[in-house]
Amino acid sequence: MRPALTRRRFIGISAAAAGLALLPFGVPARAGEEAVRWHGRALGAPAELIVHHRDRAQAERLVARATTEIARLEGIFSLYASDSALSTLNRLGALAAPPPELVEVLETSRAVWRLSGGAFDPTVQPLWLAYARHFSAPDADPAGPPRDEIAAALALVGLDKVGFNRDRVSFSRPGMALTLNGIAQGFITDRIVELLRAGGVTSTLADIGEVRALGLRPDGSPWRVGIAGDDAQTVELVDRAIATSSAGGFRFAGPGSPGHLLDPRSGMAASLHESVSVLAPEAATADALATAFCLMPAAEIEALLPSLPGVEVRIS
Repeated sequence: MRPALTRRRFIGISAAAAGLALLPFGVPARAGEEAVRWHGRALGAPAELIVHHRDRAQAERLVARATTEIARLEGIFSLYASDSALSTLNRLGALAAPPPELVEVLETSRAVWRLSGGAFDPTVQPLWLAYARHFSAPDADPAGPPRDEIAAALALVGLDKVGFNRDRVSFSRPGMALTLNGIAQGFITDRIVELLRAGGVTSTLADIGEVRALGLRPDGSPWRVGIAGDDAQTVELVDRAIATSSAGGFRFAGPGSPGHLLDPRSGMAASLHESVSVLAPEAATADALATAFCLMPAAEIEALLPSLPGVEVRIS
């Protein structure tokens, strides 16, 4: 599979992006605070940074540090680089002395897995592969894999089957595998925002697969992003992040075939909503919750919100 065929969030801050688009509202930046922009790729998807700093040379140095950090974190979380920490874990079934960032993401994943009753589960990768193999056949049943294949994949799914601490990560069953596509992009976005903050930046918008704003725009207005769709919405961000999961994304065999949002509890491609956007203080949280909430009834989502300070949800 190509990296583009992953469970993407439909997020971007350029006008050409499929999901969130930076809107050019507000007056120009103050003199000496023209934005330093970077466009690139991270985990197989377009990425962008908009950094404001009075010292342009310092902003450029920070952007260079950020791109180096993105590459380092890709070396941990990439599902497609054979030498990444994640790929090594999936291949061997265990990983000694795991990178602390991997353990941190697993800890956050476990919290959201518990909160969502298993709707978010990064051990869903064997199920994803079962669907991908099924639809790679030219005469594949458009309904999806046979029930016995789904059942076999589900036997390998469950974050309770993953043991981890700072010394070791291991699977309890052969054939298990993780995908962190539903949280790693948000985690990297958070790391880059904190790197820029530590370097003295007080105004930035980062999209490393998910979008997070630091501070206000230099003109004192909020950052504004648009959620693409039939009824485009505008969201204002100040020290917040947003992630969107959409049922209208990648489908295994084109229109009408099962989509990329696979329920790790049932094995079915069963998104309950066309689109779910989550605003949260951190991008990793927004990322994971957006994935989970696509598979949860609205009433269940509403019941969880009191336990999630700073989190807002928009469902369509």
